[in-house]
Amino acid sequence: MANAISSAAKPERLQLLRVLGPAHIWALGVGIVLVGEYMGWNFSVGKGGMIAGLIACWVAGLLYTCVAMIDSEVTSTVAAAGGQYAQAKHIVGPLMAFNVGLFLVMAYTMLEAANAITVGFLLDTVAGMQGHSGLNQQPFIILAIMFLAWLNYRGVLATLTFNLVITAIAFLAIVALFVAVQFGASAVPLDFSAITTDAMPYGWLGIVAALHFGLWYYLGIEGTCQAAEEVRSPARSLPYGTMAGIITLLIAATMTWYVCSGLVPWEYLGQAGTPLFDAARVTGSTGLMVLLFVGTIFSTLASANGCINDASRAWFSMGRDRYLPSWFGAVHPVYRTPYRAIVFLVPIALIFALGAPLDQVVTFSILSGLLGYTFMTFNMVMFRNKWPLNTIKRGYVHPFHPLPTIVLLILCSTAYFAVFLGYGTQLSAMMCFYIVASLWFHFRRYRFVRRGDQFTMPWPKPQGY
Repeated sequence: MANAISSAAKPERLQLLRVLGPAHIWALGVGIVLVGEYMGWNFSVGKGGMIAGLIACWVAGLLYTCVAMIDSEVTSTVAAAGGQYAQAKHIVGPLMAFNVGLFLVMAYTMLEAANAITVGFLLDTVAGMQGHSGLNQQPFIILAIMFLAWLNYRGVLATLTFNLVITAIAFLAIVALFVAVQFGASAVPLDFSAITTDAMPYGWLGIVAALHFGLWYYLGIEGTCQAAEEVRSPARSLPYGTMAGIITLLIAATMTWYVCSGLVPWEYLGQAGTPLFDAARVTGSTGLMVLLFVGTIFSTLASANGCINDASRAWFSMGRDRYLPSWFGAVHPVYRTPYRAIVFLVPIALIFALGAPLDQVVTFSILSGLLGYTFMTFNMVMFRNKWPLNTIKRGYVHPFHPLPTIVLLILCSTAYFAVFLGYGTQLSAMMCFYIVASLWFHFRRYRFVRRGDQFTMPWPKPQGY
């Protein structure tokens, strides 16, 4: 009787809605990343020349293929919001989980701010082309962040359906530019003579330094697993959406390097703000210019939209597990979204978008992402050791283990060195920030965590325990 009364009095716990399919996962992953083809990657050319840009494209592609393979296997068993944070708390432990959650929130929030800055920059550029230079970018930055936060607040299905449409258009714009140039639509022919005359202007060190910005081709594809709690079939949708996403990005990245390097001199390309749009301007085709302008705007909006989605899920999950105040772990009673986490992160994104330089914001995002990828290598080894194949049901098993893990760790170490070459101070400052945050969690916050409640996977006892 007492149990019946207790059960009746216990309020129903609101859950996030399971409404997403593989296409939404593809749109979430590619949507966050595709903006890297429209901006940012080209700084790798500035660091080391055309060959360095291509090597950075493929080496970074190998790094993210390893990330996608590892993520697909682990996430296909951990169907919980928070992605890598949820993986860390189940496989490694609370301190690692707290840090991984923080990596995710900072990486996506900084990327959201960078996208908003780019929207303002692009509109200013186009206004200047129309004879209205000096456009005030701040209202457009604020409007972009507020609109996308509102969309996320109202529901995940509408948010990621919107992402699916604009991401597909942005991807097709790259394909259209590539095809049009092949069929002679450009007033300027493709010219790759710099590969033979000035292949490595800064030597091998320039190629290593280029890897820093080569990450922009794919940064954020791991965000697909943030939606693990909102897909109808995690074991099927997450691996399909993630692997299809990395294949899409490998194709888009190679086409982007080819077209831009062939149309734009590498000295200019290495410092361009919107390289694909600039390549379309070089062709002299008004139609291609309009198409790539639309693609650039759509890719930045899709990326910012996905970043809001992913950062809020990580923040929400940490609040739900009491790693942060539990107030953040609330689900909206009507829209079934983590609305408090979404609203809380808006002013943080606005502060960085309105007050910080773009390269600093981008570097903070990249470094936070790199720390997350480094965690994956240890996480994957522990996952296979604790729960070998056939001990728990996996939706996807990546081949050649532990080769992808070893490759990922080597490439992450190389990327740290590449970042240190250009942004050593920022790297040190960021490491200090995460160390201080870890100390705060260990000494002040950990006592609020309900250790037993956070393990939600029906897994058997780990091997060896």
